[in-house]
Amino acid sequence: MTTESAPIELAALTLILALIGGLMPILSRIKENRDLLRKITGVASGILLASAILVVIPEGFDLAMEEHDEEAHEGEEAGHEEEGLEGLVIGGAILAGFMMMLILEGSGIGHAVHEEHHDHHGDHGHEHIHHSNSPWIIVLGLSLHSAADGLAIGSAAAGSSEAVTAIVALAVLVHKVPAAFSLGVFSAHERSKRNDSIRDVVLFSIATPVMIMASFYALEGLGEHLIALSMLFAGGTFLYVATVDTLPDIHNPETGREALVNVIIGVTLMILILFGADAAGLIEHGHD
Repeated sequence: MTTESAPIELAALTLILALIGGLMPILSRIKENRDLLRKITGVASGILLASAILVVIPEGFDLAMEEHDEEAHEGEEAGHEEEGLEGLVIGGAILAGFMMMLILEGSGIGHAVHEEHHDHHGDHGHEHIHHSNSPWIIVLGLSLHSAADGLAIGSAAAGSSEAVTAIVALAVLVHKVPAAFSLGVFSAHERSKRNDSIRDVVLFSIATPVMIMASFYALEGLGEHLIALSMLFAGGTFLYVATVDTLPDIHNPETGREALVNVIIGVTLMILILFGADAAGLIEHGHD
C-alpha cells in the first residue's frame, strides 16, 4: 500500500454500512422483504465468490510464490522441492479458511442468519439447526465471520495494490449490508429489548473494521508469505460464505432458478469490474 490512511477509510466505511444495514429493521418502520433480501444476497454471494476465485486467491498465490521464485533461481533441484511444499501450504491455507467456517456452522455458530427468522413466518417449512441456540451464540458466530472479512481487507491492504484492496473491500461491503440487515431482523425477533438488538448489530459491525486495522498493522512489517497465507485463508472463508448463503435457495425448487440467476449476475458484475479496472491500468499484478 502506498498510504496507511486507506485501511482507516475502509474500516470506517464497513462500520457505517453495517450499522445502517443492521439498525434499519430495528429502528425504522421498514419491513422485511424476503424476496428482495434473497435476491440481493444471491447477487452479493456471486460477487463474493468471483472475488475469492479471481482476486483474493490468485493474489495470495502470487505473493506466496514470489519468494519461492527468487529462491528457485539459486538451484533448480531445491526449487522443485520447495514448489511441492508451497503448493501444499497454499492449498492448506484455503482449506483451513473453508473448514473453520464449516466447523463453526457444525458447532451451531452459523453464518446464514437469514434462514433463522424464516421459521417465524412459516414460509419454508424447514427447521434450521441453529434456531434453538442462544441469540448470543448466533451473534458471536456472525461476528467471527465478520472478522474474517476484515482479515481479507487488512491482508490485501498490507500486501497488494490499492486497486486490489478496493476490489476485495467492494466484495465485502456488498455482502455485508444484506448480512447486517438479516442480523437486525433476526435479533429484533429474538430479543425482547430493543437495546439488546442494537448491541447485537454493533458487535457484528465493529468486528470487520477492528480486524481490518489489526491485520493490516500486524502484517505490514512481516514477510510476504505470512500476508499471502492470510489472504488465502480469507479466500477460503469467502468460498464458504458465498456457497452457504445461496445453497438453501438453490436447493429449493421454488427459488432455485432465480437464486442461480442472481449468483450469475453477481459473478458477471465482478468480472466486468475487473475488466474495467484492468483496462484502466489499475491492476498490475497487484504489488506496490
